[in-house]
Amino acid sequence: MGQIIDQDAPRARLAVLLQHFSDLDDSREPWRVMYPLKEVLLVTCATIASCDDFDEIADWGEHNLAFLRRFSDYHHGIPCERWLRHLFNRVDPTLFALCFENWVAAQWPGRHEFIAIDGKTARRTHDRRKGLKALHTLSAYATVARLTLAQLSVPEKTNEITAIPDLLDHLAETKQLQGALVTIDAMGCQVDIAEKIIAHKADYLLALKGNQPNLETEVADYFHGAPNTEVVTKTTVEKGHGRIETRTYTASNKVDWIASERSYPGQPRFIGIKTLVKVDSRVAHADRSTFDTRYFICSVTNDIDRIARAIRGHWAVESMHWLLDVEFGDDLSRYRAGHGAKNMAVVRRFALDLVRANNAKGSVKTRRKRASWNPAFLLEILQIA
Repeated sequence: MGQIIDQDAPRARLAVLLQHFSDLDDSREPWRVMYPLKEVLLVTCATIASCDDFDEIADWGEHNLAFLRRFSDYHHGIPCERWLRHLFNRVDPTLFALCFENWVAAQWPGRHEFIAIDGKTARRTHDRRKGLKALHTLSAYATVARLTLAQLSVPEKTNEITAIPDLLDHLAETKQLQGALVTIDAMGCQVDIAEKIIAHKADYLLALKGNQPNLETEVADYFHGAPNTEVVTKTTVEKGHGRIETRTYTASNKVDWIASERSYPGQPRFIGIKTLVKVDSRVAHADRSTFDTRYFICSVTNDIDRIARAIRGHWAVESMHWLLDVEFGDDLSRYRAGHGAKNMAVVRRFALDLVRANNAKGSVKTRRKRASWNPAFLLEILQIA
């Protein structure tokens, strides 16, 4: 007997995606709407199918109109590039991002063990004539599931230090922060950020470099003469891409001296520090070797295995940013007017999440190309089958 295929499954699963956009405000008068908002949002799925700007999205929609009409009427066909750009410049980026975040939370329920926070600049979105800086986006990334849980556009006259607490509050409101170990680079090594993470019943792992030079020096001095009885170590070796990378993690829960009388005047008072960490890295290439040493403070009790996984996993958010540039042309984007740059930044991260969640063979580039050639594979990605 042949396999019975549920013909309504694609429509039902995509309906879940579209349902999360029902909160978006459409200010247009209903009787004048030729292209309903849900149809335009569905066309942006062309971003998954290797389309990186509105011209390509509109063209993809024209060539795949029969496929799209399986899920909506498209009485007036596909809107042109100019119309798409105009709409995306008007949509509220905060609410737009929240729609995607809610859909991701529904598809991947439960808490995430490690959350990496890092920022990325879309370098060509600046406008020197108008004095506008390039768009800088802060992302909260689940490193194990490889999902963007939330993102926040950093206001022009602020920086990551002031934006990270807002992102943490948002993660807490959506019940994704409690119990997680949050990793942030040296920019986020701030007393207020550490306190915010602890207040939300999560833990932190913060890099020491630059922003806290005195504390970094003292931690380095401690490890230089720390007795073996006070430290635990773990060594990992990874091979690939023509190199061998050896990391030695050294951790100590001897932290009482940080708050002692030996502390320097004006020292930042981090709360909840339970572990100090040193990571020595050696990368051996065929013709050379490079060495690096980094230091961290952590609110987790001396669990060397979990700490090592968190530190190693933080590269995942950097890998995500690299893929956005290389595969989605994020750094080449010239969107400047309105909210277009912010909304397309959301779409690209969403598309990347879905492509990487699919278990098909091949790189991100290959899977995007396959989705552009084969609508059935695109549907498979959207269903997270």
